[in-house]
Amino acid sequence: MAGKIAKSFIDELLARANVVEIVERAVQLKRAGRDFQGLCPFHHEKTPSFTVSPDKQFYHCFGCGAHGSAIGFLMNHDGLGFVEAVEELASALGLEVQYEAGSAGPTAVADHSGLYRVMDEAQRLYAKMLREHPARARAVDYLKGRGLTGEIAKRFGIGYAPPGWDTVCAALAHDSAARKLLVEAGLAVEKEDADRFYDRFRDRVMFPIRDRRGRCIAFGGRIIDAGEPKYLNSPETPIFHKRHELYGLDQVLGRGKRPDKALIVEGYMDVVALAQFGVDNAVATLGTATTGDQIELLFRHVSEIVFCFDGDDAGRRAAWRALETVLPLLKEGRRAGFLFLPHGHDPDSLVRAQGPAVFGDKERVTALSTFLFDELAARADPSTIDGKAQLVALARPLIAKVPPGPLRQLLSQHLQTLSGARVRFADAPPPLRAPAAAATRSGRSARAGRHVARPEARLIELLVRRPSLAILARDLPALDVAASPDAALLVALLETLEHTPDMHVGALLERFRDGPHAAHLGDLLAREFVLDESRWESEFSNTVAKLTTPDPRQVALRRIGYQRPLPDRDPSAAD
Repeated sequence: MAGKIAKSFIDELLARANVVEIVERAVQLKRAGRDFQGLCPFHHEKTPSFTVSPDKQFYHCFGCGAHGSAIGFLMNHDGLGFVEAVEELASALGLEVQYEAGSAGPTAVADHSGLYRVMDEAQRLYAKMLREHPARARAVDYLKGRGLTGEIAKRFGIGYAPPGWDTVCAALAHDSAARKLLVEAGLAVEKEDADRFYDRFRDRVMFPIRDRRGRCIAFGGRIIDAGEPKYLNSPETPIFHKRHELYGLDQVLGRGKRPDKALIVEGYMDVVALAQFGVDNAVATLGTATTGDQIELLFRHVSEIVFCFDGDDAGRRAAWRALETVLPLLKEGRRAGFLFLPHGHDPDSLVRAQGPAVFGDKERVTALSTFLFDELAARADPSTIDGKAQLVALARPLIAKVPPGPLRQLLSQHLQTLSGARVRFADAPPPLRAPAAAATRSGRSARAGRHVARPEARLIELLVRRPSLAILARDLPALDVAASPDAALLVALLETLEHTPDMHVGALLERFRDGPHAAHLGDLLAREFVLDESRWESEFSNTVAKLTTPDPRQVALRRIGYQRPLPDRDPSAAD
């Protein structure tokens, strides 16, 4: 266990990073004064409301409220975990992640660098064996027989595990610690009856399985001649969990502009063959049925998923299982469909027979809704009353899996059309709310559309936009942190900024990411804030003065024993 990532390292990382460069990889930005502006990548909009500030190292959308630092953008846009985002940013800047010595706890991070290193060494060794080993001809002939070129094999890092029991162990296991690392990585097996080790993969074509960042985390080994198992995958390890990974996803994400649609196929060879023909948006499951974790991972990067299955009964059963898995994940803006392959074809053979256009032909894709009701109609005849009742009974629990929204509503309406029965769901979508700024834009009075914040909240709103204002709060009296969330958060912010008043907004947010004030801080940042920046300093000083000088009304009431606080007054209201 390496411990928690050091806060000082995160500060340094964000001080060196340029949030504009990070965001520009995904969003087309144009300069707007001191900031940059573009269409928000987190919700659909036609007019830009997404801004990126190089001074504050912070992005914010005035439409949906999304905001954060460079780390936050990698997490929210690329679907990375916090540690992965830190590692990604550190790698891009040529920095080594630093940890706090002796720390532990729920946010502690295991150091798997040794496992990643040995997997990379094994991948390069297997690739070398494909080029140089005396027995390599059988593997080369197999790949050529499958129609693969040397260029595509190199792109995917395909290699060869030669016959013999100790190719990897002899090359990489120099001592007992290295041998144990090979076992932990799933590359070697330790015999139970003696301190002896042997290679897990032997006489197989090797397909490296990489994570989203392109790091080798496992292997799939394909036997060359007849034998079982045809494919042998790495076992579960600390860095490889097959239910959470997809073969080829690193290629999809690393080919420049990301596609809007991804294909899910069944085999490694299908992914490689499709890529050779220019179909660069295919991924494969790892020997299991498609899982919800894999679908959710893919939906973080694309808006549409197309499942490719054989058109026979077995393929349609597999498609139905995929449908049941994907239904709960179809949030607004996500789509799923099915491409059923002609009899006798898999994606590998079909792309060679009919070319890559077949995998981009929208007419060949069966929409999820069409497949759903076609399958249900085959089980329940909607032309009879009994069949209609059975159709509703079968369809209702499936439609209930879909998150509330337009898709569920349309599926329900179609079911009602087919059956004549009205179908209702308890968790109907909540009514839409107008944006916070709508009151001001609608022409109502400025006072009616303005949010009047408590003094503590007002100071927070200003601090998180310009942390250097903290120096003006030196004379602020002690606050009762139990009195309100605003008071507790304000004290925490001031304590954080006491020795680092020059901290930018992005770094400040990261300090509070997993703390008790994170949600409240996010709520305050999401509020409309229309005060001209030239007035921030005077506003902050005046608000500090309000907290420093007791409210005369409160003082008078306390003299007669009344202890309850008075509500804050709107400073624009008449006395």
